[in-house]
Amino acid sequence: GLRVLVVDLDPQGNASTALGVDHSLGTPGTYEVLIEGAPIADHVVPSAEASTLFALPATVDLVGAEIQLVSVVARENRLARALKAYLADHPKDYVILDCPPSLGLLTLNALVAAQEILIPIQCEYYALEGVSQLLNTINLVKGELNDDLTLDTVLLTMFDGRTKLAAQVAAEVRTHFPDETLNTVVPRSVRISEAPSFGQTVLTYDPGSTGAQAYRSVAREIAERHARRES
Repeated sequence: GLRVLVVDLDPQGNASTALGVDHSLGTPGTYEVLIEGAPIADHVVPSAEASTLFALPATVDLVGAEIQLVSVVARENRLARALKAYLADHPKDYVILDCPPSLGLLTLNALVAAQEILIPIQCEYYALEGVSQLLNTINLVKGELNDDLTLDTVLLTMFDGRTKLAAQVAAEVRTHFPDETLNTVVPRSVRISEAPSFGQTVLTYDPGSTGAQAYRSVAREIAERHARRES
């Protein structure tokens, strides 16, 4: 029932796909906000997933945004300023910034605009290798551009209980992030993989599946954490 905005910053537009939001070439969205300075309110669209869920779609136009932003003054603050203006008139309980799998200017804009970071980590060895680089970037951003930024949540995903490797990766993550790692682990699930092809999240595609139950538990855990801090 909370009011949520999802800002898709990934040129692949995976978040837009999963939320059933059009992000075909030429669809206005994140690109226009970052490059042209368009108001977020002009391009936010509702998602069929929930009446209180809205999205700012991403298109492949964002591929060129990294290069175009290089010469822009205060390029790392473009998203933060746009969000501040939008939220002044359109309050939301959560704003989720979905980043590309790289540490370029798109991700930097998200880190400057965000207050908290949620890192989903696949329970596979290679997933761990990118975490240290991300942490270095977070520390740089925190020191230079956004003092309020915190690593708040680590979510273990694609957990395969049949393998020792998954258990070892999960144990290592919990050792490094004992307070940040959620108790809930999202299992490998065919239903989670299938849902985006129908323009849905697993929550509406198959609400009774283990994947949907896991993500509801994740949301509950995050909400309870925030409630405890505010009380």
